[in-house]
Amino acid sequence: MDLHLNMHRMHMRMPHWPAAIVAGIVAGAVLMVLELLYSTTTLGHSPWQISHKIAAITMGSSVANGADFSVLVVGVALITHYVLGALFAAVLALILESAHVTANPGASLFAGALFGLLLYLFNFYVLSGLFPWVAELRSWAAVMGHLLFGMIAAGMYLRLDWTEPLA
Repeated sequence: MDLHLNMHRMHMRMPHWPAAIVAGIVAGAVLMVLELLYSTTTLGHSPWQISHKIAAITMGSSVANGADFSVLVVGVALITHYVLGALFAAVLALILESAHVTANPGASLFAGALFGLLLYLFNFYVLSGLFPWVAELRSWAAVMGHLLFGMIAAGMYLRLDWTEPLA
């Protein structure tokens, strides 16, 4: 009997995928705005420079060094950033559900921050092998942005995790 009860507690609830996707889009939007503000106000870069680097993930390295406005580049950068944000938030939701921390907002936010830190390391040190121009964006501001991405994605997921159908 006791074994049966313990096995029941270990059952993982599947993530609510729409909530995870929306959480990733929201967190990705916040990260994009923070990146734009930091690069233009603090670094004095063109507001389109980061768009070129993000769009180059999809469009190829020839786009990475641009800094001019292009509807195509900005559109591809937005889509790429939102898709990656939704994908990463879905992974985070799976982790939150697997770790059984969704009932504890503090633990979920901590897990989100840790996920954001690991995401920064993955994006800027692992993926930079495939996309070398991403390494140019390494900074403490990017670390903080990714910590916030993880926390916002976790917090939004908890807030949006509809367990009951809408009436």
